[in-house]
Amino acid sequence: MVRPRKVFAQHWLKSDKALDAIAKAAGCSTNDRILEIGPGTGILTRRLLPLVQSLVAVEIDRDLCALLAKQLGKRENFLLLQGDFLTLDLPSHLGGFPNFQNPNKVVANIPYNITGPIIEKLLGTIAYPNSTPFDSIVLLIQKEVAERLYAKPGSRTFGALSVRVQYLAECELICHVPASAFEPPPKVDSAVVKLRPRQIEIPATDPKRLENLVKLGFAAKRKMLRNNLPSVIDRDRLTQLLEQLNINPQARAEDISTQQWVTLSNLLTSE
Repeated sequence: MVRPRKVFAQHWLKSDKALDAIAKAAGCSTNDRILEIGPGTGILTRRLLPLVQSLVAVEIDRDLCALLAKQLGKRENFLLLQGDFLTLDLPSHLGGFPNFQNPNKVVANIPYNITGPIIEKLLGTIAYPNSTPFDSIVLLIQKEVAERLYAKPGSRTFGALSVRVQYLAECELICHVPASAFEPPPKVDSAVVKLRPRQIEIPATDPKRLENLVKLGFAAKRKMLRNNLPSVIDRDRLTQLLEQLNINPQARAEDISTQQWVTLSNLLTSE
C-alpha cells in the first residue's frame, strides 16, 4: 500500500458516506466521460468506472500511478495519465484515445493547497471562460473554501473568489465531510460542492474590466467600496452609480451581488 505523501498533500478518503455522496452528486450515466483529478489509491475511481462510458484519471504521484495501473489498467474504460494537472495539456494527451476525448464531467478529491488554480483551469476566468465547459464539476475541497464558493452577498465569506466562480457557474453545497473521514485526517474539515458552468445571462461588456474591478473592490474588504476604487472612478460618480443601482453608497464589496458587479462594470464601460 502506498503511504500518503505530504509533498502532494495526500489524505485518503475512507468514508463510504462521503464517497456515496460524491458519486450521487456526479449523477453518472453510461454516456458520461469523466475526468478525475488525483485519484489516489482509486477508491472513488472504482465506484465510478461501472457507471460511465469512460474515465480518464490524472495522477502526479508515480508510485500511485504504478498501483493504479496494476489494479485498474486492464479496464477498457479507464485511462491513466501521469503528470501535474495544472500544466498538463489534456486535449493533446487524449488525441489518440477517441473514447476518452472531451470529458463532460469532473469528479475529484483535489489537493487543498492548489484548489484555486484547479478551479480556474476547469472554469476559466471572467475574462477567459473555458470555451468547452463541463456539464458539471463535483469537488471535495476544504470547507472554508467551499463556503466562499457558494457564499451569498452580505456574508463574511463572500469575496472575490465568490464573484469569479459565481459569474461562471452555479455552486451547490452537497455535504460536509469531517476530518475523521480521511486517513491521515487533515487539520481542517471538508465539503463536497457541485459547480454547474452556465450561460451567462447578462455578461460583462468588458470582462477584463470586471476582473480588475472585483480585484480592487475586495482589496480592502473593511473599507467602503467608494474608498477602494479611486483609481478607476471618481468617488462622487461611483456614489451616483451605486444609488442608480439601489445600492447603499456606504456598501462594502461583500454587500454587492455578482450580477450587480457585472452591471456596475457595464455602466463604467459605457461611459
